[in-house]
Amino acid sequence: MLVAAAVCPCPPLLVPDVAAGAAPELDAARAACTDALGVLAASRPDLLVVVGPADESGRGPYPEGTRGSFSGFGVDLGVCLGRPAAARLNPGGASLNPGGASLNPDAAGASPDASERELPPSLAVAAWLLERTGWSDAPVEGLGVGEPLEAERCVRAGEHIGGRAGRVAVLVMGDASACRTLKAPGYLDERAAGFDAEVARALGAADVAALKSLDTSLAYELKVAGRAPWQVLAGAAEGAGLGGALLYDDAPYGVGYLVAAWS
Repeated sequence: MLVAAAVCPCPPLLVPDVAAGAAPELDAARAACTDALGVLAASRPDLLVVVGPADESGRGPYPEGTRGSFSGFGVDLGVCLGRPAAARLNPGGASLNPGGASLNPDAAGASPDASERELPPSLAVAAWLLERTGWSDAPVEGLGVGEPLEAERCVRAGEHIGGRAGRVAVLVMGDASACRTLKAPGYLDERAAGFDAEVARALGAADVAALKSLDTSLAYELKVAGRAPWQVLAGAAEGAGLGGALLYDDAPYGVGYLVAAWS
């Protein structure tokens, strides 16, 4: 059963080594992420599942011990999801995805062994956050989900995660719209602020129904990376009776970054 959740943004710039000059404008977001992870640790989970957006090659499960890096962003920095030795104990890591390709709607044929893949960027940022806060409270597994994954399948994936252990916590990575300003990656879209405000309200109130009913088409148009992970969270949290708190809400680069904690 889900006992706690943390929601964090996933820009690689959150990692100071990636950001030129450490991007001090993200210091408040980093501090909020630390607070949110503290809520996870305080819940004393039996299992932590990290969920984040991924492109086609990065979708699916990742066992504890999977490594990632920020070399694609010009930085020689590696990270590890949880305990390094754990990947050898669970080399398949398939328990997060009992239906095989069901979490990867674009997959054709068998996917590579999860232990042979590097973490997608969102999960690498999550691994950095966990290392930064010294996570050692429970085993960690990862799941990359794609933007095309329908809401119903996101919810089903979350329901499965919620039943993985007696006490489950989730760390959900994902950005809100990328269309908040003229200089934003998706340019300015007047609908973006309203969409992000509703997501912020839902995350702050632990409003499962509102997350389930997010407009998937509008989220796609606004380049929202967190829609599918948030709906996985909604599935995991159904019936758990958690309360929420919004810890951070800003758009320093024209991209909505939200941090929330549920317990």
